[in-house]
Amino acid sequence: MTAPAPPPRIDPIERLPILILFPHSRCNCRCLMCDIWRAREKGELHADEVAGWLPEWRALGVRRVVLSGGEALLHSDLDAFCAPIHAAGIGITLLSTGLLLRRDAARLVGWCDDVIVSLDGPREVHDRIRNVARAYEKLADGVAAVRAADPRVAISGRCTVQRENFRALRATVRAAHELGLDRISFLAADVTSEAFNRPGGWDADQAATVALAPDELPLLAAELDALEREHADDFAAGFIAESPDKLRRRLLQHFVALLGQGDFAPVTCNAPWVSTVVEADGQVRPCFFQPALGNLRTAGSLAAVLNSPEALAWRRGLDMARDAICRRCVCSLALTEEAP
Repeated sequence: MTAPAPPPRIDPIERLPILILFPHSRCNCRCLMCDIWRAREKGELHADEVAGWLPEWRALGVRRVVLSGGEALLHSDLDAFCAPIHAAGIGITLLSTGLLLRRDAARLVGWCDDVIVSLDGPREVHDRIRNVARAYEKLADGVAAVRAADPRVAISGRCTVQRENFRALRATVRAAHELGLDRISFLAADVTSEAFNRPGGWDADQAATVALAPDELPLLAAELDALEREHADDFAAGFIAESPDKLRRRLLQHFVALLGQGDFAPVTCNAPWVSTVVEADGQVRPCFFQPALGNLRTAGSLAAVLNSPEALAWRRGLDMARDAICRRCVCSLALTEEAP
């Protein structure tokens, strides 16, 4: 079998299919694996800024804007923020905790065609990890409200696997069905980068509270085996987004490698060439995890940041097989010409 061709890496960047925005810097959960909620400042990108930047985004061929953060629904005027993006024919994906979906469902379906909610497990597990009372109930109510407002909007779940929920992968799939989601995906918790408001990164003790211990690896392997055996139909139908083999690489192999008991799975990714992240303070990153390349507010244009001599040199010198951040990445992107 011939190996698939690597995804394209074209410089300088003249087309950018995916643009990830952090409309707001804060979050309304207190998750065990994330420190965004600890941020004190309440920064946000402004609707008038988006309107000013939009002509360049259209010229760059942006086809999808992903609203991340922080919780985007905390933005002071997300309707005005998203209206010009939607009017330009750019698809909008909302990544959300789900806590405010019921409140905003009737409005968000006017500009959003895709919602991805965080789902950490069945009710008790989800509430414990989110560290918010009735988080699962609020999520369920929000999903139902979006369905009622516009059943055409896709709603999927994303589960970040860690010590508190790795035994509940099958129960998480059942919860995704219970909530009426279109599908569920899994990724390992990031414990090594400075992303998610962790300047300097976590120390070993903090990371160990989220990552798996050596004696837990066989339990994860057994759970993955049971997931494959008991949910074969969900894998076949694409309700579980990853294949069983990909889940073993993405979860088991990752936690094994974190403990120094094996190698990380090879990374195939072209995120820095086909997407970028703009944070609430204007900082521009090539992906969620790599350091910032510049600031959109001060540079004046996205192209000025992405195609600066420093950014071009950084991408040219990026060796994903050796780069410490890439090797430990939990969420790579391999975009083809046909996607998104």
